[in-house]
Amino acid sequence: MCYCGSSQNFEACCAPFIEGKTTPTSALLLMKSRYTAYCTGGIDYLIQTTARSEQKYYKRKDIENWSKQNDWLKLEIINYSTDEVEFKAYHKSKKGIKIEIHHEHSKFIQEDGRWKYLGHVE
Repeated sequence: MCYCGSSQNFEACCAPFIEGKTTPTSALLLMKSRYTAYCTGGIDYLIQTTARSEQKYYKRKDIENWSKQNDWLKLEIINYSTDEVEFKAYHKSKKGIKIEIHHEHSKFIQEDGRWKYLGHVE
């Protein structure tokens, strides 16, 4: 099964997005594939799918550390619309035993016909 929680296997679900073979057709698919990229170490994909205006706020090493320092357990979609997704990402630090929850309401935009992560909604 894919890391994003779909009923498909990884190769048929998020892998084509992360490998650059195709692009997500919705903010929801982008959100799911970005979560999967954290699970699989797809750092280039995470950077490429961040809006250009926001890329300066994200350092490659920080993204890589966040990806590698956690065991990603589950993605729960709370709510979504055309350009927003509220989710909970369950993870556990590889150094700890406590399960943590990253709860975020994300905003997405289209740039050059592709969905991009813009940031979280306050």
